[in-house]
Amino acid sequence: MRPGRWAAGLAAAAALTACGGTSDTAAGPTTTAEAAQPGPFFGVCGQLTDDEVRQAFAVPAFATVTRNSVGCEWEVSGPTGPSVSFSWYRGSPIGRERAGSELIGRPAADLEIAGRSGFEALYQDALGQPVLCESALQYGSDFVHLSVTYADVTPTADPCVVGRQLLETVAERAQ
Repeated sequence: MRPGRWAAGLAAAAALTACGGTSDTAAGPTTTAEAAQPGPFFGVCGQLTDDEVRQAFAVPAFATVTRNSVGCEWEVSGPTGPSVSFSWYRGSPIGRERAGSELIGRPAADLEIAGRSGFEALYQDALGQPVLCESALQYGSDFVHLSVTYADVTPTADPCVVGRQLLETVAERAQ
């Protein structure tokens, strides 16, 4: 066998072994069904009404509202304008969402609502105005997430205050 093919074969064998091709229990920790603790039922849009979101967001009306069982988006003037979005993540780590926010320049701070831990990540425009805030709360192996953005429009309310207010309502109604 030529040296290049031998090295490629060795690398392939190592990759297969790393994928758990053996039944050796000393290979490392395993996950159990006990590790996944599902959170409560949140319902469509976290049970938030359009009027509650409109009032917290401090806008007169929404041009579009999109709803489904895992997320909702309230848009003022289309997909690039001011909006509020709610998402419910089942069996997904909140830490990955927090790390993603920090990676793109939104430093995250700890948040607690109704005894639930989470985070809040703020983005300010060039003038130092808060224009986008992500807020999330952990529920077992699930989490809920709100993103409030005013885009290029002058904010009518602090996006983090809007996010906290709406998350408090979601937490009250969790079943």
